[in-house]
Amino acid sequence: MLVKLHEKAPDFTLMGSDDKNHSLSDYKGKKVILYFYPRDNTPGCTLEAESFRDHNETLKGQNAVIIGVSRDDLASHDKFITKLDLPFVLLSDEDSEVCTLYDVLKEKNMYGKKSIGIQRSTFIVDEEGILIYENRKVKAEGHAEEIIEFLKSREE
Repeated sequence: MLVKLHEKAPDFTLMGSDDKNHSLSDYKGKKVILYFYPRDNTPGCTLEAESFRDHNETLKGQNAVIIGVSRDDLASHDKFITKLDLPFVLLSDEDSEVCTLYDVLKEKNMYGKKSIGIQRSTFIVDEEGILIYENRKVKAEGHAEEIIEFLKSREE
């Protein structure tokens, strides 16, 4: 079952940077900002993670939790979290199971070499588990602010 806007988001379980399993269903009652990013310690991913870090308190005030997902291993996540002082969990999807479920794997072409990688994408799941937002062409700069504005607009 692929994810669809305004429908129940598919549940999953992945190991997190805190050495615990995290399931989407664990967060019922909170908004989940689920962001998929290509790789730890790359310029765009660093910018995006820092932006979420800098707006973490504002998002927590909107009853939202941030969860990052990439195909990097937990050791890579640990270094990334330590380097950037990230206050949220990063999940490791080394088998691409959740990336496939959320349809974020795309063919990329860098310097003529083709590969399959994560298309920077963000989803928001509401307190009841319904997908209320998807952006599959995320620009790292200003992205956290867009999320805050989207959540504010839903409160009005």
